[in-house]
Amino acid sequence: MPAIKHAVKINVDLGEGYGNFKCGPDDKLIPLIDHANLACGFHAGDPLIMHQTVLACKKHNIAVGAHPGLPDIQGFGRREIKMSPEELTAAVRYQVGALKAFLDAEDMPLHHVKPHGILYGMMYKDKEICRAVYEGVPKGTRVFGLAGTIHEEVAKELGLPFTAELYGDVKYYADKTLVIDRKKKPWQPEEVKKHVRAQVENASVTAVTGEELQLPVGDYPVSLCCHSDSPGAVEIVTAARQIVDEFNTKHFS
Repeated sequence: MPAIKHAVKINVDLGEGYGNFKCGPDDKLIPLIDHANLACGFHAGDPLIMHQTVLACKKHNIAVGAHPGLPDIQGFGRREIKMSPEELTAAVRYQVGALKAFLDAEDMPLHHVKPHGILYGMMYKDKEICRAVYEGVPKGTRVFGLAGTIHEEVAKELGLPFTAELYGDVKYYADKTLVIDRKKKPWQPEEVKKHVRAQVENASVTAVTGEELQLPVGDYPVSLCCHSDSPGAVEIVTAARQIVDEFNTKHFS
């Protein structure tokens, strides 16, 4: 029996342009993925981009989740901002509500909520921040996060269904947390395949300092994240898709 007990899905952050500025090749990525995390206007995205991205996901039958971030468009939500718990809860509720309006208009459900960028990292370091963010998630809505961290702990406490994330284009520290770069670095397809294969086949990964780490995904559903703003995003997701499909076919077909 593999270490991961369910077929692995792939999620990508989408809709991260703003106005006339385009971020990632969303149109090429959407057919390759299972779950979309849609920017909700605070770190990226605007009403028209949200609307258009929802329509594109609907066309390809992609499950859509909210991707709320800190209010920092210039920093793309990857710079820390100190906010009170009340501010964080309100900011998340505001962003999720905005996306839900677009989903409701297309008779699509809100599949999950996955915080963006540095907020995601702040949450696995500080329980008060994590609780404040998850308090802004609609009751009973699934959250995506890092298993074995405060993400999982607080989701359990609040009764939120939990999906454990793996990462196709992000490296790990020795404490099993993520190296969150302000600007994404390029990956070669073979490097991605090696990185993803270890995670899906063995629930393990090599840290940036060389240690072999076991990832405590347990019995949770698993979704592998890639980023639309990574250089060569289409090649990265294509490589990840190949490894994930091989794993799923081998163990769950």
